[in-house]
Amino acid sequence: MTSSPGVWPGAPDLRISYSRGTLSEADLAPSPLAQFRTWFAEAVEAGVQEPNAMVVATADVDAMPSTRTLLLKDVDERGFVFYTNLTSRKSGELAANPRASCLFPWLSLHRQVVVVGRAELVDRDEVVEYFRSRPHDSQVGAWVSRQSTVIESRDVIDQRFAELQVTYPDEVPVPDFWGGWLVRPETVEFWQGRTSRLHDRLRFRSQAAEPDLGRPADWIVERLSP
Repeated sequence: MTSSPGVWPGAPDLRISYSRGTLSEADLAPSPLAQFRTWFAEAVEAGVQEPNAMVVATADVDAMPSTRTLLLKDVDERGFVFYTNLTSRKSGELAANPRASCLFPWLSLHRQVVVVGRAELVDRDEVVEYFRSRPHDSQVGAWVSRQSTVIESRDVIDQRFAELQVTYPDEVPVPDFWGGWLVRPETVEFWQGRTSRLHDRLRFRSQAAEPDLGRPADWIVERLSP
């Protein structure tokens, strides 16, 4: 077989059959929060590596998108929470254009969850509480990195980390440039791979101005074509 110009050799033949499960309306929990927690627990039980890893997409004011993989640190009736440097590219884009999408790629289960919604900063007391729960070196690391900025070499990071470990041998103050973002969903889609690429896609869509992720009355369920 001769590949077309610009096509990675062998890529067209990389495929598997998605036959691990189905997703019907009857199977769905009554709220997106309940359904997410069920699938998350199943991902943990199945041994999915870092099941709280999610791809977060943002866009600047010119609609130029960017993505990165982050770790979900909380989910409740408000939405999905992650923590980061507030001077980073993602934070700058969220400040200027406060909308985001989060995708959980549970590939071994042939599942995805796609969240789309509004983003807002997490309350400072909540930020401090989470920061205190982090390992000491991770707290120090938050001070080291001016995320997304250009640096001369890895040595810059390593030297700064060593210096700050001496400066903060015990308690580490919470940086004022470090915080959290809450994504309040307007839609939450649950995607289950099926054979012949005829996947099951069930989406919760908000029907409330301030939807509660755990309140069924705030959501309607729609089946999307694969």
